[in-house]
Amino acid sequence: MTQPISWLPRLAAGAAAFVGLVNIGSALTPNIRWRGHLLLQFEPVQAMRLFHALTLPAGTALLLVAPYLLKRRRRALQGAVVLMLALGAFDLLKGLDFEETLITWVTAAVLLCGRRSFTVRHDPITPASAIWRAPLLLGGGAAIAVLAAWASQPDGVQAVALVTLLSMTYVVFRPLAAPRGLPGPVARAAAAELVRAHGRDTLSFFKLRSDKQYFFAADRKAFVGYRIESGVLLLSGDPVGSPEAVGALLTELRRFAEVRGLRLGAVGASEALCPLYEEMGLRTIYLGDEAILELERFSLEGRAIRKVRQSVTRLIKAGYSAELRELATLEEATLEQVELVLERGREGAPERGFSMTMDSLQSQFCEETLVVLGRDPEGEIRGVLHFVPCYGRPAVSLSFMRRDPTTPNGLTEFLVVQAVDLLRQRRIEELSLNFAAFARYMHSPRKASERLLGKIATLCNPFFQIESLYRFNAKFFPRWEPRYLVYQGALGLPRASIAAMCAEGQLPKLSLPLRTPVTS
Repeated sequence: MTQPISWLPRLAAGAAAFVGLVNIGSALTPNIRWRGHLLLQFEPVQAMRLFHALTLPAGTALLLVAPYLLKRRRRALQGAVVLMLALGAFDLLKGLDFEETLITWVTAAVLLCGRRSFTVRHDPITPASAIWRAPLLLGGGAAIAVLAAWASQPDGVQAVALVTLLSMTYVVFRPLAAPRGLPGPVARAAAAELVRAHGRDTLSFFKLRSDKQYFFAADRKAFVGYRIESGVLLLSGDPVGSPEAVGALLTELRRFAEVRGLRLGAVGASEALCPLYEEMGLRTIYLGDEAILELERFSLEGRAIRKVRQSVTRLIKAGYSAELRELATLEEATLEQVELVLERGREGAPERGFSMTMDSLQSQFCEETLVVLGRDPEGEIRGVLHFVPCYGRPAVSLSFMRRDPTTPNGLTEFLVVQAVDLLRQRRIEELSLNFAAFARYMHSPRKASERLLGKIATLCNPFFQIESLYRFNAKFFPRWEPRYLVYQGALGLPRASIAAMCAEGQLPKLSLPLRTPVTS
């Protein structure tokens, strides 16, 4: 057998649990009398009792190993096989239990034949780590057990023993740790170079956020930006790099995730890349639409866009104006005003974003970006639009869109319209305005189920502003470009969805800060 079998870990986990229960049951019941008399001709009764006693903890240990087989842990496979070989021998030596031995050893043989399906590797157990971990767990458990015994609570002793055994099982079978350190300067520079060379996609530049981790192809011709959430290695948009390197990169990445017990997923994947994901055995589902403004075709003429036109006219009459600047050219005082507007625009809410926004204007790569500054009649900055470049095509992507909450309604629409004119002067042809989740279900549902989903999205608006964002984008009559969520396994959609919502800041989470980078 050369290829992993996706269903084998599930079968192995169930079989191991069954074998463990069979052996526990065998240990808790008396031997068949005639077999015991026959066995006494070959070994003393004390040996029979010893092997009978050993069957119970060995069967219990096999039950503890079973869940890790389900998670495809390689060390769990090795442990299960060793336990089953030992249990089969114990069954023979404690009472000539041929039936239990046959079941146990046949199961071990099946696991050995399917060993390639157990792909998750582990942190190595070095002599140094074993020296301090095992005594710490055993010593701590023993100390609490003595305390419980002193307090005349035998149930407490058993509970502590079980907890200690579970803790040791976790230490032994935990998967190879995924790197948590953020990229160093060399890796960031290499990523930026690939984005400048191949970053045509409207989401490419956002991989330069400071909180993303990187995985490069072996030949360094392509890379992905990712974050690990809820056991999912979640990609941000499409890989960036040479087109011929992308397939090999994703294959390497999937192997990287598998040996660490992680599921592979992506948020904001383009329609063009979906077939490649599906060839790899992953699944894709429509997530929403990116609103693309075609600047040469955009116009304020016509009845359909009259509300936007009225907002623009009203703000112009009120004395508001807009200017387009390169971020690198802003004076320190002006940049402070911009940061203040961005802070006020959040109105105390946490900063959100992962796949389609930058995390800060302070990034070294943001010097290549543009801002539209909206000024009030006194010349104070009251609204900001931040745009990042798309390389190799005349397009930009909107990153931040904020205004001071005390400004008149319609200021954001005013800034978008002014940005269209100002960007056209720079010969920019397309503007990626924003992403609207489930937009198709609201603007052009194809069947009853999609209409139902559109209504559900509307009901969720108070919590996630799904409909509000779609309605804002729709005011400008954009071209809708679908984006997809990629997930692994038939039951992987809920986990990937939670991972995406955590990454985008839509769900609260408790997390530890990432380690300071120590590698390039």
